[in-house]
Amino acid sequence: MIRGPSGGGVHGGLYHSQNPEAWFCHVPGLKVVAPATAYDAKGLLKSAIRDDDPVIYFEHKFLYRRIKEEIPAEEYLVPIGKAALRKEGRDLTVITYGAPVHAVMKAARDMAAEVDIEVIDLRTLLPIDWATVKGSVRKTGKVLIVHEARLTGGIGGEVAARIAQDCFEELDGPVVRLAARDVHTPFAPAMEDYVLPNQEKITEAIRKLAAY
Repeated sequence: MIRGPSGGGVHGGLYHSQNPEAWFCHVPGLKVVAPATAYDAKGLLKSAIRDDDPVIYFEHKFLYRRIKEEIPAEEYLVPIGKAALRKEGRDLTVITYGAPVHAVMKAARDMAAEVDIEVIDLRTLLPIDWATVKGSVRKTGKVLIVHEARLTGGIGGEVAARIAQDCFEELDGPVVRLAARDVHTPFAPAMEDYVLPNQEKITEAIRKLAAY
């Protein structure tokens, strides 16, 4: 098991704001996880250590000392390969992982009067929990995929392709991706915010897709 800090939003510039998960998801035999909560961080770490296969464990630097919650004192594991349904909804599915989970959840709460959003936190990027993904897509018919890695070549492209292939007849709109712009992550806070997805961009994307 290999732990690796990743992610932007910390004004670290291009060398300290990488999201390289898609590189590793192209390698057969690896498992790749990206927790978004303290509970999952511990549970997935323990599962990764005990797994017989090599696991790449990405922990988002922006979440350090920001996301806090009570952790059970007793033993527990979070299974690798199982997504988390963070919020149930009927109008639109948002699929995400890592730090954007929290921005998506806030957008879902703030927009509750407009659109009933279902939120899936993948948690494991290889192998992806396709059963949970497809079940949600077939229920809502509309999908937004949000990740902090760059748009081109990101995990969202694989998720979108599988949804288009397996759930085409259930879709009521295009499969939309919201990700970082295809540039290096800038050091300046204003420029970094321009490049990375944030709650404002998520809200705009949700509103546009819901109205499709």
